[in-house]
Amino acid sequence: MYLKKTLVAASAAVVALCPRAVGATPQPLPFTYVYETLPEGDVEVEQYVDLTPVKVINAATGAQYLLASQFQTEFEYGITDRLELGLYVTLQPTFGGYVETPTLTEGTGVKERLRLRLAEAGQWPLDIGLYGEVTETESEVDLEAKIILERRVGNLRIVANLWGEREYEYAGHANWVINPTLGMTYQVTPGFHPGVESWMRAEYPSPAPATREFNLGPHVYVGPTAMFNFGKLWWSTGAYVRATDFRHSLSPTAGDAFGSVWVRTIIGLSF
Repeated sequence: MYLKKTLVAASAAVVALCPRAVGATPQPLPFTYVYETLPEGDVEVEQYVDLTPVKVINAATGAQYLLASQFQTEFEYGITDRLELGLYVTLQPTFGGYVETPTLTEGTGVKERLRLRLAEAGQWPLDIGLYGEVTETESEVDLEAKIILERRVGNLRIVANLWGEREYEYAGHANWVINPTLGMTYQVTPGFHPGVESWMRAEYPSPAPATREFNLGPHVYVGPTAMFNFGKLWWSTGAYVRATDFRHSLSPTAGDAFGSVWVRTIIGLSF
């Protein structure tokens, strides 16, 4: 009898300590949305932090390096088992007194988006999801769309986001932006998912400038990723280097809106 109680207690402890399948949607690739959505009625909060050292031009002292950052807080809600609502608050600290300053990718404002799964995972040869978003910042309104493509092969997951934006600036300009991503992640254990990811950003102003500036891109970043999943709590991080022109930041006279190295980390908590 004593042995039976001991085995039951030990089993309960193991279950309690191991990551469990809960209604979270962890993001193993920080720039790439995966196919899963929250179950109906579930809620998740995610905090994003982006850091990149960039070179800015000071009119008096010339070029110098600063650590640029941006922050996003996302609140997700499962409207149905296949349709998910996301509401964001974004903040991008700014620098004053410089001829050229980094703009990064988000700005300061709010975002609203929907993510829809078209079928159950594995039902089609390629899992397909749709994503639509509206962003309102201090300087513009953006319309964004993604097609999410995912394929699982055992514990390996291959994910791509076909991603584009239309930016409408309050000053009257309109720009096209493309941000496709591609990544692979492997489940070593339920709690550890290493991977590799690439993402690109290119901006196409309208009307087109006579000379295309470096900061308009395209910029391609590649780097390793890792996610730690603790059940309702998860943590994902990626560290990327610019593959298109890593040495641009060495120029003494040119500013850089996107640094040669970029780090994004996300912490998620489901309820």
